[in-house]
Amino acid sequence: MKSMHPRPSSIVAALYTARDLKVDVAILHGPSGCSFKHARLLEEDGMRVLTTSLADNEFIFGGQSPLEAVLRYAEDHFHPERMAVIGTCVAMIIGEDLQSAIDGAGITTPTIAVDIHAGYPENIAGVLLTLESAQGAGWISEEEMTRQRFMMEKANEVERTRGAAYKAYIEPSRGDLKHVAAQRLVELAKSGKKGVAILNAKKETAYMFIDELIALHDRCPGADITYLANLDQRGLPKTRNDAEIILNELKARGISPQIVGALDEYGANGDTLGAELLRIAPEFALIAGVPHAIPPEFTNGIECFSITNGPRQVEPLREIGHQHVIVEVDLHPKTLGVRHIVESEFGAVLRSIP
Repeated sequence: MKSMHPRPSSIVAALYTARDLKVDVAILHGPSGCSFKHARLLEEDGMRVLTTSLADNEFIFGGQSPLEAVLRYAEDHFHPERMAVIGTCVAMIIGEDLQSAIDGAGITTPTIAVDIHAGYPENIAGVLLTLESAQGAGWISEEEMTRQRFMMEKANEVERTRGAAYKAYIEPSRGDLKHVAAQRLVELAKSGKKGVAILNAKKETAYMFIDELIALHDRCPGADITYLANLDQRGLPKTRNDAEIILNELKARGISPQIVGALDEYGANGDTLGAELLRIAPEFALIAGVPHAIPPEFTNGIECFSITNGPRQVEPLREIGHQHVIVEVDLHPKTLGVRHIVESEFGAVLRSIP
């Protein structure tokens, strides 16, 4: 089944993966407007994103010369330790040889070529093709490549079964009123009922999603709440570093969570988190990040407060029985480039509840 609402691009997924591999300069080989918004955001996260700005003339005669020139410019001006050339739909259609341009540019910076376009049915193609090139360059091991492929497959499975790809069109929603959900959550926590607070977030989004757990702890410090977080330090370099930063700050704020999975394992954590829910047997649960990763058989009978940053994730969460669904609007732009916990809207509301 094809989605009839916009879905993430495999080109953008390749860019984000290059960033996670500590690439200093990524070069988009295509028109200047390709992936503009995400390129601008990623520059705020420390990776320079250049473009070959292909125009109609290069569409006909080819763009190898402009790509070689941009590669030399990037090396001369930015002195990067790693670079990546990311393909686009135009580069694919006109048959550009990215590796040939890298070889012919006369550069010495380790550089990978990612032959990608936006026509793949699943955006994880951009992740996997980038990682395959990275493995070929010796940047990651075969073991890590196998692990990453499994993680991507599980993330895809979750989106197809309970996420934003579970049916052809999903109406976007801003979710429940935050102050109403916060009032109910505080009421439950203060009543003495057993609760659980779960972080199951995707990569850097954890910098804000973790604030929901901190806010609950700040507001109800003596409550019977078990804290779980996917902050194990596995994965690509940036992912490991983000987990370490967040966990250290979390402990400094008085929370020592049980660690369940890593920041790139959000899609594969469902059954493990479900087993913890069965063991703890809470009456309510706060789940921030990717709540729909947990199969509904584990959340039945639990009053769930689920926090997502996807307006099209509200309907699927309600469909599987989550009573309170809250959307953190603009979360992703606010967590790019940061190296510290960012206050969330729901967290701020929680702290304000009398």
